[in-house]
Amino acid sequence: MKILVTGSNGQLGNELSVLAPGYPGFEFIFTDIAELDITDENAIDAFVCREMPEVIINCAAYTAVDKAEQDEKNAFLINARAPGNLARVSQKHNIFLIHISTDYVFGGTGHSPYSEDDPKEPVSVYGKSKYAGEKEVQTFLKKAIIIRTSWLYSEFGNNFVKTIMKHGRDRSLLNVVFDQIGSPTYAHDLAKAILNILGRKDLAEKTGIYHYANEGIASWYDFAKAIIEFAGIPCKINPIETREYPLPADRPFYSVLNKAKFKITFDQGIPYWRDSLNECIKRIKK
Repeated sequence: MKILVTGSNGQLGNELSVLAPGYPGFEFIFTDIAELDITDENAIDAFVCREMPEVIINCAAYTAVDKAEQDEKNAFLINARAPGNLARVSQKHNIFLIHISTDYVFGGTGHSPYSEDDPKEPVSVYGKSKYAGEKEVQTFLKKAIIIRTSWLYSEFGNNFVKTIMKHGRDRSLLNVVFDQIGSPTYAHDLAKAILNILGRKDLAEKTGIYHYANEGIASWYDFAKAIIEFAGIPCKINPIETREYPLPADRPFYSVLNKAKFKITFDQGIPYWRDSLNECIKRIKK
């Protein structure tokens, strides 16, 4: 199976690259914007005609949540139009698409884990652009899986784990919000789950939207406390309310994802967030 990965310089793309040698039955083509501009439908079509992949995993995204508030055009170009381009080309060439979305498509006013069909009420430009991308994929392509995930981190790129570790070494006290609740997710776990999905013979029958995040829930404060603990950094984490740390983009206060559909459909267990975080920090420290 030949697999085209877009956005390969990001967290998930890098983790797929790390895991790739362990899947000798798959041939990977890793691309980022330098190799393939997915905002250009003609460029995708030409690339696909040349390489003939059977599957596309779209890891590309505009993820600067606060910047997106002032850069709406580019956020929608990358998070909405580009997935639509991939979907149309995939439909034309009979390619299976796995597209990555986010918990930020939900409004965050709920108090129980969000299922795939719960109402989408994004409160930020980022969330709205990602929801628009989901709709583009669903409109133009039948052979697709959309995976919503949350609070992604890894040993690659910029993320909350690496930021807390950096600032924790430089300061004796960090203020972190405690009233936003979600599930930290190790990109390595998600990458492994995706590759396991691709190994299934009944893949074509499993289209639709699924939720994947590490097990358990946490506030950003809980998350930061665990990072400091596992990294062995002597820094105090102080809990604050969201209103004490205003940012350009609103965040959902509660965005825990219900993962039952994923676990039942694909018969996969999901690691607990603290266990995965500990593994990630060990790798970062190495």
